[in-house]
Amino acid sequence: MSGPLTGIRVLELGALIAAPFAARLFAEFGAEVIKIEPPDGGDPLRKWRGLHDGTSLWWYLQARNKKSVALDLKTPGGVEIVKRLASSVDVVIENFRPGALEKLGLGWEVLKALNPKLVMVRISGYGQTGPYRSRPGFGAIGEAMGGLRYTTGEPGRAPPRVGVSIGDSLASLHAVIGALMALLRVKSGEGGGQVVDVSLVESVFNLMESMVPEYDLFGTVRERTGGSLPGISPSNTYAASDGGYVVIAGNSDPIFRRLMQALGRPDLGDDPSLHTNQGRVARNGEIDTAIAEWTLRRDTAEVLTLLEAAEVPAGRLYSVADIVADPHYQARGMIQKMTLPDGVVVRVPGIVPKFSETPGEIRWVGPALGEHNQAVLADLGYSDADISALRAGGAVR
Repeated sequence: MSGPLTGIRVLELGALIAAPFAARLFAEFGAEVIKIEPPDGGDPLRKWRGLHDGTSLWWYLQARNKKSVALDLKTPGGVEIVKRLASSVDVVIENFRPGALEKLGLGWEVLKALNPKLVMVRISGYGQTGPYRSRPGFGAIGEAMGGLRYTTGEPGRAPPRVGVSIGDSLASLHAVIGALMALLRVKSGEGGGQVVDVSLVESVFNLMESMVPEYDLFGTVRERTGGSLPGISPSNTYAASDGGYVVIAGNSDPIFRRLMQALGRPDLGDDPSLHTNQGRVARNGEIDTAIAEWTLRRDTAEVLTLLEAAEVPAGRLYSVADIVADPHYQARGMIQKMTLPDGVVVRVPGIVPKFSETPGEIRWVGPALGEHNQAVLADLGYSDADISALRAGGAVR
């Protein structure tokens, strides 16, 4: 079977996280993704964290199913290759600082003239317009200025990072959504290509719920509240007797009553003043204390067993070791195996989302630098002599 994006061609002009992750999602679902890398070292992600035989495991994951073409965008030959590729693809995904591609002669107006149906996804810290457009931006800055970091952590303490590059990943997801919407317009014949402008800051901000109208109407500034969910009760992270932690969400009216029955606190469950969320919020401290005292008298497994029987949403805080060992992750195909170039087999995350008829698949791991130079250039019409000349001139690896 082929993926739902089979027949779509994507040119990736990106490095590290945001643009490559977006392109990876295209590649996992059948699109042909051609990744351009600088010939001297390639994408820096190749050397980031967890190196195996000199190459990052993150690279093998992030670049799976992609074709690598190593060329120098600062040479005329390299620029010409990108123009030919842009003429033949459906989507270009890039995460240069705004204006950088224009300086190379590869801006939107140039590429649009070559391919009027092209969808160009541009990921940057602040977007392609506005007073901050020229500033450098990474995912961490997007998390900070998008409002996420301010609301994360314990009251009175410096906000921590989430633990992963969530700002970049959120931008990637918005990039894919935007690209697919733009492609639908092109494929339907209703219009030509266009720019999809994705900001790291705005991608984070887009998930910040009702913070703006709350501030505008009530002057409310959401603050750090640790594991609790402000204004919704009860929902928090509770410690068990064995040192584990359980997130318990008993914040609907019937679930709250079932939770209190499981705790042996019918006095709270039957209290009419606690039958609505507004009433529970007013007494949240009392409710939280009752739950915390109950979980501390039991180990994690017992807490989860009792709450599952009561049909109360609850989940243990998982480490990666817990995830890999979990039978549900395994049954859902979320832990798969890839074979690295030296024959070592490594477990990796599976593919999201699931399709009933045209599922995504892992076809190969992240390629060697410039592994597909010959094949891609030949497909563009370059002869062996042309390719040799490009190599001699430093345009390609």
